[in-house]
Amino acid sequence: MALDQEYIHVLENLYEKSLILQDENMWHPVLYFYYMDALAHLDYTVGLMAYHYKSPRVMMTGEYLRCRIDQAKEGDRQKFPAFINWLRTEHPERFEALPTLWRKIYDTEDEAMYVSFRIVFERDSKNPIRPHVFRQLIDEFFKKDFLKTLYSDASLGLLFEEFKYKG
Repeated sequence: MALDQEYIHVLENLYEKSLILQDENMWHPVLYFYYMDALAHLDYTVGLMAYHYKSPRVMMTGEYLRCRIDQAKEGDRQKFPAFINWLRTEHPERFEALPTLWRKIYDTEDEAMYVSFRIVFERDSKNPIRPHVFRQLIDEFFKKDFLKTLYSDASLGLLFEEFKYKG
């Protein structure tokens, strides 16, 4: 039970975060989609560690993520994984500045993936991802320097547009 409490504290850390100083309406729409997608996967994965898989909280997040599968195929959203790999080869410094979760999940050279909506870093590992790792993953998505890049007219938004038109 003590281990479960650690994961509950991670969820509390996530939900104490705020985007109050941001205007998400001005973020690049594809980056906004994958930003929220990453937070939902973090919530779901940590929720599974903290609560029973049949808890309403976990089930609601699972339903939400299920809907996003089709939404990820719409318009330019489907280009995001290729964009991350393009950054790795064409703009390695920008790639390294991305949140770890985006780098690991979408980099084709990394074995990390979403398995049934759960974050899995090593496919064959039976060990859970430790709470401090989740806390770090969450904190990276709320760093001011990263958040500033998500706007349509900011560095990451402009790079996505460049990739889209070159690709």
